Amino acid sequence: MTAICRSTFSRGRRGWGETPFRSAAVYIPLSELANITLDTGASFIYREARERYIPVKFSVRGRDLGGTVAEAQERIAKNIKLPTGYRVVWAGEFESLQLAKARLAVIIPISLVLIMVLLYGLFNSLRDSLLALAGIPFAVGGGVLALYFSGLDFSVSAAIGFVSLFGVSVMDGILMITYYNQARQDTADSVEAMFQAATHRMRPMLMTAWSACIGLLPAAVSTGIGSQVQRPLAAVVVGGLLIGPIMLLVVVPALRLMFLDRERGSQVVPEPSQASPA
Repeated sequence: MTAICRSTFSRGRRGWGETPFRSAAVYIPLSELANITLDTGASFIYREARERYIPVKFSVRGRDLGGTVAEAQERIAKNIKLPTGYRVVWAGEFESLQLAKARLAVIIPISLVLIMVLLYGLFNSLRDSLLALAGIPFAVGGGVLALYFSGLDFSVSAAIGFVSLFGVSVMDGILMITYYNQARQDTADSVEAMFQAATHRMRPMLMTAWSACIGLLPAAVSTGIGSQVQRPLAAVVVGGLLIGPIMLLVVVPALRLMFLDRERGSQVVPEPSQASPA
């Protein structure tokens, strides 16, 4: 192989306007400039934080990302021994998932504590505040069932859906307990007051929850572009709002009456005994 280097030089006499130019081609072998060899190696060299790394990319289909990476980590630890100075870093969506889980592990307890503080400020009773939170496990259970039957895996989007169910469940619990306390002022029978609270709050609670279910149903069954993000969130909210209010209307009144039995026993005034005639 040769390289062509064209140079231009001038010859001529010094004089007015006479500067004739003439070009010539000079051939230089490429071996004079570089050593040409055929080797194998990386076509690109990736660097991050002043360290060289080799990216290995793969996609997950048909199973959850966390379980796939956990299985891959186990197999690599058993079958591959890395040389000195090499290490494996799991990044990409898995790293984002781990960071989001760490944030949710802090945000969810803080949210529950703040909700509890607000409920105690509203009812001024720890028992009523806990009863208002009684619908959260049933709403979460409805979201888990929705993920199971829809074949979706737990993700950051699904976790956000569970957090949103907390507020809706607490709102329904506040309506139930507040209406019960108002009805209890009009009647002395606690069972009758709870029956009035459940019957009067049933239609608004169910209509509100099921209207939201119908609105999010298209997003829960969508399969287009971006559905992998919006589908888990919508499915969790739909399942939680479909089952949570029904269980709240059934379980919370029963729990309330169980605690009221203790109050009723403590409020019973003993009848005065008749004194025997002298």
